Amino acid sequence: MVKNKVVVGLLAILLGGLGIHKFYLGKLGQGILYLLFSWTGIPSIIGFIEGIVYLVKSDEEFNRKYNVVLED
Repeated sequence: MVKNKVVVGLLAILLGGLGIHKFYLGKLGQGILYLLFSWTGIPSIIGFIEGIVYLVKSDEEFNRKYNVVLED
């Protein structure tokens, strides 16, 4: 599945405290960690910052890191 950086950025800003953006990126362990600590509010702050970082990354950098294409 191809990941969209705008979707990831918005998920991180709006629902980052629950780790939804991590689940979308396929990072289940990190998503569960965010979910477990969501009651502290710390994942919300980190998610907000990560959302901004995702949105300001260049398309090439985002695709290289999160949209890996396997060659035959």
